Amino acid sequence: MAKVLVVTSGKGGVGKTTTTAALGAALAQRGDKVVVVDFDVGLRNLDLVMGAERRVVFDLINVVQGVAKLPQALIRDKRLENLWLLPASQTRDQGRTDRGGVGKVIDDLRSRFDWVICDSPAGIERGASMAMRFADEAVIVTNPEVSSVRDSDRIIGMLDSKTVRAEKGERVEKHILITRYDPSRAARGEMLTIEDILEILATHPARHHPRKPGRAARLERRHAGDAVERGWRARTGLYRRGAAAVRRDRRHAGAD
Repeated sequence: MAKVLVVTSGKGGVGKTTTTAALGAALAQRGDKVVVVDFDVGLRNLDLVMGAERRVVFDLINVVQGVAKLPQALIRDKRLENLWLLPASQTRDQGRTDRGGVGKVIDDLRSRFDWVICDSPAGIERGASMAMRFADEAVIVTNPEVSSVRDSDRIIGMLDSKTVRAEKGERVEKHILITRYDPSRAARGEMLTIEDILEILATHPARHHPRKPGRAARLERRHAGDAVERGWRARTGLYRRGAAAVRRDRRHAGAD
């Protein structure tokens, strides 16, 4: 029976879709049979990342509604024979996904694959909750910024309360993936450190991906000079206050 893994975050633009495609390809290269499922109904991008945008005929909503059978909607990757894509609809809305229909599709995928990787839309609305609903494990993608980490903390709360496993009293195994991390900026207090993020989220990282500085970043660093030096203490205080705010949110949520 396959494992269902959701790649999620509260904030958009942190790298969920890229992570989904990369994980799917890596597992397929290892020899596992993998399907990646795009849950971002109306704003699909996973097909673009995987180079399958011109091969989409049927989508997730078609299968949920019975318009198409699952094998008709699955797209096999041209480079990796063990990797498939189930795309999202580009024209329909999220209201057309119901728990029962999605659950049946996930059960069908479990019987056919070793891994079912769900690419969640950003936020905490219906699409995101549906993507995580049937998950056994979760990768929470975050940037080292207070707003991104704060949103990720909310997602962790949803994984612990709004999934099938949570309702059965079971645990969804969670991993943190930190993207756009720059150790030198973290050392200057310009972004949260890995330790800050783990303290806020109370979990362990899958990996952190350093940001590779391009020409614009190098020029910015060159001309920042004294301004960075003058402002680092103020920024450090800002991030520490932000981290404290996230911890207060968690305490209040627990009290409720």
